[in-house]
Amino acid sequence: MKELENTSDHNASKRMMKAVRLHEYGGPEVLRYEDAPVPELKPGKVLVRVHAVGLNPPDWYLRDGYKSLPPEWRPQVPFPIILGTDISGIVEAVADDVEGFSIGDEVYSMVRFFSVGESSAYAEYVSVPASELALKPAGIDHIHAAGAPMSLLTAWQYLVEVGHDAPNPLKPNKHQPVPLEGKRVLINGAAGGVGHFSVQIAKLKGAHVIAVASGKNEALLRELGADEFIDYTQTPPEDVAQDLDLVLDALGGPTTGRFLRTLKRGGALFPVFPLGFEGADEAKKLGITVSATQVRSNGAQLAELAHLLDSGKIRVVVDSTYALANARQAHERAEKGHIQGKIVLTVA
Repeated sequence: MKELENTSDHNASKRMMKAVRLHEYGGPEVLRYEDAPVPELKPGKVLVRVHAVGLNPPDWYLRDGYKSLPPEWRPQVPFPIILGTDISGIVEAVADDVEGFSIGDEVYSMVRFFSVGESSAYAEYVSVPASELALKPAGIDHIHAAGAPMSLLTAWQYLVEVGHDAPNPLKPNKHQPVPLEGKRVLINGAAGGVGHFSVQIAKLKGAHVIAVASGKNEALLRELGADEFIDYTQTPPEDVAQDLDLVLDALGGPTTGRFLRTLKRGGALFPVFPLGFEGADEAKKLGITVSATQVRSNGAQLAELAHLLDSGKIRVVVDSTYALANARQAHERAEKGHIQGKIVLTVA
């Protein structure tokens, strides 16, 4: 194992760290900030000293026991578990069989997703498969880097390149992105994590972008590249949007079918959360493709996206930050909704 000098006592199995763990399912009150073992460094892995952790909806889905899923779909996980997937930090140790990373490198990752309960990011140290790791964009800090991985990879894998062959548990067909150059693209939930990245990617790829969010977000979204803005608190977007080539619904769920009538024949509807969609027959009659994918960890894509983050072509918007010890308050903030960009935990 390649590791820092003066760390002869660096025996991961005996070292302890601070982490946020679950011992039962429930609301934010079940999050415990406590001691946990530093993960053991195994072949193919890199040990990262975490500086920041990005929050994502799967964090609270897991925390509450996946209540939104049918009982037969709810994964069983052994307690205690450490939540979280998205990290930015500094390499502390590298397994002997790993190339391309060195001690002291600044890195970021979406760790082991989709593997329920194994990502373990709400912690001072995380063991990351080297294939899921990338050098952190030099032009942004750890807080902004930690806000990127899951949301940015989701937007990229929906809109540009899937990057994996993993089956989607919620949709039987393989997802196919569509060309964006010159297309009319509506992003629903445009101010959130996936949404604000989707606006920027669609614009970067040459689309005419219509952003849907509450009115307080208009200035930001126009700054990020939106050509048009719909305040859903004033006007239902499905009543005014028309002749669209693509709708990416970052909210998804049972209401996503309302966007079918806004699309051209031959258009596409991409619900990020497709569970509950019941408009398949209507979509077929209208000649509309409804497609979804499940985001997966991908270090090569994060390395590619790092160039766009470093240059400022894609920006990470941070809603708020909380210390790791205050993860409960961060989850309480998430439960209030109307998040602008990402919530991030900082690790001392």
